[in-house]
Amino acid sequence: MEETLTYERLLLFAENIFLKIGCNNDDAAIAAKVLLSADLRGVDSHGVARLSGYVRLWQVQRVNVKPIINIIHETPSTAVVDGDAGLGLVVAPFAMQVAIDKAKKVGTGWVSVQNSNHYGIAGYHAMMALQYDMIGIAMTNASALVAPTFSKDKMLGTNPIAVAIPAGNEQPFVADFATTTAANGKLEILQRKNKPVPAGWVQTKEGEESVNAGELKDGGALLPLGGSREGSSHKGYMLGSIVDIFSAVLSGANYGPWVPPFPAYIPMPANMPGKGIGHFFGAMRIDAFRTAIDFKNDMDNWIRAFKKATPVNENQPVIIPGEPEAAIEKERRAIGIPLHKVVADDLKELGLTFGVIF
Repeated sequence: MEETLTYERLLLFAENIFLKIGCNNDDAAIAAKVLLSADLRGVDSHGVARLSGYVRLWQVQRVNVKPIINIIHETPSTAVVDGDAGLGLVVAPFAMQVAIDKAKKVGTGWVSVQNSNHYGIAGYHAMMALQYDMIGIAMTNASALVAPTFSKDKMLGTNPIAVAIPAGNEQPFVADFATTTAANGKLEILQRKNKPVPAGWVQTKEGEESVNAGELKDGGALLPLGGSREGSSHKGYMLGSIVDIFSAVLSGANYGPWVPPFPAYIPMPANMPGKGIGHFFGAMRIDAFRTAIDFKNDMDNWIRAFKKATPVNENQPVIIPGEPEAAIEKERRAIGIPLHKVVADDLKELGLTFGVIF
């Protein structure tokens, strides 16, 4: 059973909750916008379904709702940002804007972030660059839920990568993907629906294949992109490792098994080597390479060529990264955002707790 609410109504609700926990007006507005961007684009696992999770992090004093976000080191094209334990939903847009501002001046900008928290969907931050005729890149590490190839131990997060590339008349190319076969949020959705997961998503604590959506609660692990060694899971393992190193080893954040968990009830890892969660952002000005109009014309041609590729199944045409999400956003802005009953009930309870009408 689902409820459908308008984007504007959910945005206002989320903004009011962030205000109630102490965010200032600007931070509450951007946090709500970043959060709801996930629901708009059909990434329901990272949208308002996580709102109460952020609140619980605040309740156990793991999130600073009044952060002083600082650049602690920089060159003309690079910077390290300290998020002061703020909401990643607020820290990440700040850092991405720093990357964009540097790219305006010198062609490219690269920013690593320490001392942050979960930042929502990577795609939002990468897409910030599009309006400036820039390519945007966003990565983040996350708490260890993923077993490297050949391992029983969880050492990496789902560690997403997003790349947003502008086009001319066509929709932008937006790749936003976890470096695991499936993101943890998809397991949560299947748990709510009481359904199994496909083979290759998770393994038991002994390293055996499983289709149990609740496997992580029993000590199991997510699998890197590829699922198995035969399916090239080592490539997913390498991608996740690159994200971890760029996001955290480069910035001074926590990495590997020491990344703070999102659920507030899970204890923090012992002997943490860094500060908070880490992110990495890049902005590349198109005209640092060639004229933006020529590039976008060629991107249009690239996109049209791929869309004309002969499909295996005539009922499933070839699609461009970002195309399904753009279609979902158009639909949901028009008719509303569907919420699973479990999520809607959770938000209603959150509203009652803080005196905010849902």
